[in-house]
Amino acid sequence: MNQNIELSLYVHLPWCVSKCPYCDFNSHKAGDAAPRERYLKAIESDLKSEVLRAGDRSLVSVFIGGGTPSFFSAREIGQLLDVIAADFSLHPDIEITMEANPGTVEHDDLGGYAAAGVNRLSLGAQSFNAESLKRLGRIHGPDEIYAAFEGASKAGFESINLDLMYALPGQDLAMAVNDVTEVVALAPAHISYYQLTLEPNTVFHSNPPADLPDEDESFAIQERGHELLAEHGYEQYEVSAFAKPGQQCRHNLNYWRFGDYVAVGAGAHGKVTASDGTVWRYEKPRHPLGFIEQAEKGAIDDRERQVSVADIAFEFMLNALRLPGGFAESDFAEQTGLSMDTINERLESARGRGMIESFEGPGWRPTALGLRFQNDLTASFLP
Repeated sequence: MNQNIELSLYVHLPWCVSKCPYCDFNSHKAGDAAPRERYLKAIESDLKSEVLRAGDRSLVSVFIGGGTPSFFSAREIGQLLDVIAADFSLHPDIEITMEANPGTVEHDDLGGYAAAGVNRLSLGAQSFNAESLKRLGRIHGPDEIYAAFEGASKAGFESINLDLMYALPGQDLAMAVNDVTEVVALAPAHISYYQLTLEPNTVFHSNPPADLPDEDESFAIQERGHELLAEHGYEQYEVSAFAKPGQQCRHNLNYWRFGDYVAVGAGAHGKVTASDGTVWRYEKPRHPLGFIEQAEKGAIDDRERQVSVADIAFEFMLNALRLPGGFAESDFAEQTGLSMDTINERLESARGRGMIESFEGPGWRPTALGLRFQNDLTASFLP
């Protein structure tokens, strides 16, 4: 393994109380018979194989995502983290994030998650408008957001992220501004502020709400939201990520900087760079029961594949161009093993269209135009 590339771990816990109509994540309605104990044992088995992929590298971050990880108890999360600590080498200041739904966390029990080793909590608020939450299929209301945030703060979490969506059904500029005003009043360390998109294989995609804001309205909402976040001391360091100084999400930055990550759980994706510079991707079985059954048989089919040289360059740019700060040319060479000659012609073409600019370092970063039309910019680097 390439010792110079940071390594993270992603753990997927797949169940939710209900499935939101906009969600395209690998999540499943739990019901009364979710085999939690079998699933956690399967995760423990899966971790053993990922240790081999990690080699001698220490984990800089762990991200427990879903689904709704707070569907699992603090005791269960603690047992999971104990196994990870026993199996892997951990960086001294490792970041350990857990996602939680304000509608499923027991606020008195948040201290248990902190005691278990979670040091960063990500709460899926999405909106502070009761009607918007209802239309999004969320099981919580505004009061549960306030209670969950207060409970997390009292539990000792200094690093808390709140997810906030915009361009929601029936949302106008005033409603969107009110959502941002509410979230900054809580002053979390980190805010994920992103537009509702109609992803394939979702209820909203097959049956779109009739009153979604149009493109111009959505952009006006986005611009005003970004202005308000900046006014309250939040720096945009990724297209949809805003943080107080020093509070950027280390795990997600590792993705966007083309770092490596091992992954366990149903449908989890991993990426590792071998000592010879080749890049490998893999994906675990998507359905929880299929994942459990393969783990119990002792052989999980993760469909590992080598990434082509052409795809490596594109994948690096796909991630790096999400960062307003862009990337250093030395990072491109370090993370991909490729020469800048691989992409120079495309960079110059994008610069000619006003989508990207160079900076001293040397390096490259997207312009405001490039950030707005990011899909067009990243398409410039398709193989």
